[in-house]
Amino acid sequence: MDLRELLMMANENKASDLHLTFDSPPILRIDGDLRVTDKEVLTKDQLKKMIYGILTDRQKEKFEAERELDFSLALSGMDRYRVNVHIQRGSVEAAFRRIPLFIPNMEELGLPPIVADMARKKNGLVLVTGPTGTGKTTTLASMINLINEERKTLIIMIEDPIEYVHFNKKSIIKQREVYSDTHSFAEALKRCLRQDPDIIVVGEMRDLETISTALTAAETGHLVLATLHTPDAPQTIERIIDVFPSHQQSQVRLQLAAALQAVMSQVLLPRAEGDGRILATEIMIATPGVRNLIREQAIEQLPTAIQTGSAYGMHTMDKCLQELCQSGAVKYEDAVPHVKNVEEFRRLFR
Repeated sequence: MDLRELLMMANENKASDLHLTFDSPPILRIDGDLRVTDKEVLTKDQLKKMIYGILTDRQKEKFEAERELDFSLALSGMDRYRVNVHIQRGSVEAAFRRIPLFIPNMEELGLPPIVADMARKKNGLVLVTGPTGTGKTTTLASMINLINEERKTLIIMIEDPIEYVHFNKKSIIKQREVYSDTHSFAEALKRCLRQDPDIIVVGEMRDLETISTALTAAETGHLVLATLHTPDAPQTIERIIDVFPSHQQSQVRLQLAAALQAVMSQVLLPRAEGDGRILATEIMIATPGVRNLIREQAIEQLPTAIQTGSAYGMHTMDKCLQELCQSGAVKYEDAVPHVKNVEEFRRLFR
C-alpha cells in the first residue's frame, strides 16, 4: 500500500478527504460521511514513511520545528490535494482535502444567479462564509473564473495553501502561497496594494491586521473577495467588528458599512436520493438599509432585512432550506440542524 494508490482510491470514489491515522485503516469522507476502507491498519512507522515520502527536505525541517505543516500536493494523473500534516499521540498523521483539477461553473455548483452579480462588482468587500468543508474555496474559485472569462483585470490571490490553479484568460492572475511566497496573509495583503491589483482575493480573513487591511483595500477602489468561518451574515458582521479593540469598533462599523457589498453564507447537505450533496445558501446584499443597520449597530435586525430583501436577491438560509425540502431535494431531518427558526420551520412541514 502506497500513498499514490490511496489518493487514486479517493479520486475514484469522489471522496472529499482522505485521513491517514495511526492504528486504523485509511478513511475516506464521501458526501460528508466518514467511511473506513478495507485496507490494512496503518502503523506509526508506515505512516511516517508514507507521509515523509512526499515532503521536501525544507518541508521536513519546517514540520519537525513547528509540529504542523500545510501545503498543496499535485501528482500527475490525478486531482490536487490540500494537505495538513500533524502529530497525534506521537504519531505523524495527515489529512488530504481533494481539489478537482477543473473549476466548476456557478450553474454546476447550484449557486444563485445573484452570485455572478457579486463577482462583477467593481469595488468593495464580498464575503463567502460557512463552516469548514462547505465549499467556500470552490465558490470563490468559480467567482474568480467568471471574472477571468469576462474582464481584463489584475487579480492577486493570497492563499494558504494554493488549491485551485487558475490560468490567465482575459485577466492576469497572480497566486501567492503563504509561507512559501510570502510570510503571512497580512504582510502579503499590505504589499499587494503596491502591485497595481484590481481584485484581491484573501483565502481567509484570520486576524485583525488582515481584516483591517482588507477593509482599507475595499474602501480604496479595489474589489476584495474573502472567506470567513462564520455561519451567517449577522455573525459575519459581528466577527469582523469584534476582532478590533473596543475603542476602534465605532470607526470599523462605519468602514464596514461603506465597503461591504455582499455576504453569502453556505452549507452542504446530503441529497435526498443519496447521491452527492447540494448547496444551501443565505445571501445578504449591502442595500442602504443594511448599511444603516451596520452603522447603527442594529445587527439583530439584519435577519429581518434579509427576509424582506428578496427584490434585491436576498434570502435567508431558512428560506433556502424550506425550498429544498419542499422540492424533495433534501430530507427534513438533514435540513433542521441548519435552521435558525426551528419552530416556524417545523410548522411548515406538519
